[in-house]
Amino acid sequence: MIRITRLPSDPGPAAWNVILPSQDAAMPLVGSQRADWLVIGAGFAGLSAARRLRQLRPEDRIVVLEARRIAEGPAGRNSGFMIDLPHDLASEDYGGAAESDRREIERNRAAITFAADMAHEYGLSREAFDPCGKINAAATERGLAHTRHYADHLTMLGEPSERLDAAAMRALTGTDYYLGGLRTPGAVLLQPALYMRGIAAGLAAENVAIHENSPVIALERRGDLWHATTPEGDVSAPATILAVNGHANSFGFWKRRLIHTYTYGAMTRALTPDETSRLGGQPRWAMTPADPMGTTVRRISGTGGNRLVVRNRFTVDPGLSANGRRLRGVRRGLDRAFAARFPMLEGVAMEYYWGGALCLSWNNVPAFGEVEPRLFSAVCQNGLGTVKGTLAGMMAAELACNTGSNLLADFRDQPAPRTLPPDLLTRLGATARIRWQERQAGREF
Repeated sequence: MIRITRLPSDPGPAAWNVILPSQDAAMPLVGSQRADWLVIGAGFAGLSAARRLRQLRPEDRIVVLEARRIAEGPAGRNSGFMIDLPHDLASEDYGGAAESDRREIERNRAAITFAADMAHEYGLSREAFDPCGKINAAATERGLAHTRHYADHLTMLGEPSERLDAAAMRALTGTDYYLGGLRTPGAVLLQPALYMRGIAAGLAAENVAIHENSPVIALERRGDLWHATTPEGDVSAPATILAVNGHANSFGFWKRRLIHTYTYGAMTRALTPDETSRLGGQPRWAMTPADPMGTTVRRISGTGGNRLVVRNRFTVDPGLSANGRRLRGVRRGLDRAFAARFPMLEGVAMEYYWGGALCLSWNNVPAFGEVEPRLFSAVCQNGLGTVKGTLAGMMAAELACNTGSNLLADFRDQPAPRTLPPDLLTRLGATARIRWQERQAGREF
């Protein structure tokens, strides 16, 4: 029996979820149930796995267990970018080797198409799922050089992009902080909590049983069935998909192969009409930094009002827990990044600060496959949980159903996560590298 004695913790509120209307009451698992399929985790990977199972086995009973409410965990704490192009956070400009990048683009676009089909079928709004592209924003000459190099790399790959000068960036954002940018058309912007809630509601309408506030505290193989125990109930199923990202370590899998990090975000209060006028620019836009260690910025409008969102800083936390003290320690950097970019909004306060867990592997690959008989792993998204989590869930369902596809064959044709040094050395080494990269980012940070 696998006993799970800890749950990951994410500090601060899941702001994307907080600004939405309150949800209906949760339905925790109570009593014993039997299912054909059990999915543990209702993030991007888990809900995508449930959706793909529903497509492949429409008559089967599917149960999804989620430790918290939908969109309260990391799925509701990211920056909301579903990126189709190479986006290696360990690189200087996101790009890599040409052939591997082409394969990654194909995989990412398959996931985005899958997500788009769900968004359409379940009636999600443009606010929840917006295929409008994104911008890489450069605030330094070094950042501009990264952007030019990345644009050349994309041209070599046959991918379109549009370079923006400082005037175009100012017209878009209202700030003269940026020297230039690179627009790419294939990314999707999510309101991640609105998207996750919509997908969960669509699956529930298709008779997928989703039980929130139902953390798995024990998992055991008995004969031909997997038995998952929660505080108030249990589920038995012949096959289980583990879609819990770095929490897979708590189940005993991928030991010393996963790097646990947190990234941090902040969201302003809703801007007043006067503040919106002072800011200028367009009502909705989104930018990733030219340097992967820089600050991501989004402007949103719609449910919850007009707001700005900033994201920066990474910390390494092998214990799967970043507490409030850690969050307080990064607030100054988030405030500083906001104030530097938007001096015309002096006095506008951040209403929410939060942290969200990421799971990385040393060689930037997923932790995927059949880890025990009929127990399938769809974890480790390397900081791109929206698109790579979606893909991992899809592929885990196809693998579990023994469905052959070129996409699955390509996805499986990746090495396993590389074994890490002991925790202390991993934490010290990864932290030192992150801090060095942040210093190198300069004004991009």
